[in-house]
Amino acid sequence: MQKVSIEALARQQLQLATANNRNAADTVVGGHEKVLRQTVIGMVAGAEMGEHENPGEATVYVIKGAVRMSSGDEQWDARAGDLLKVPDARHSLVALADSALLLTVAKLP
Repeated sequence: MQKVSIEALARQQLQLATANNRNAADTVVGGHEKVLRQTVIGMVAGAEMGEHENPGEATVYVIKGAVRMSSGDEQWDARAGDLLKVPDARHSLVALADSALLLTVAKLP
């Protein structure tokens, strides 16, 4: 069994993102070759993950900060403690404040 502190990883990734003035990420469970993948992401305010496809079922849990997810003409704002269900469509994400996120993806077979 492996125990991981998501809070500690969130602080670490946000520090790395701030130091590099961009996003930073660390996959803590699974990976591209697995069905389930969980990644802790740090984003500085204004940083964006450009429009991309959803590889399967996915959620974004906001650990710290605030983000906006957009897909087509729709957008959703989320802040610490909120969980966003990623739409099954092209979407993007922008940090409205320095933010730490837990991205969970279950790839479709």
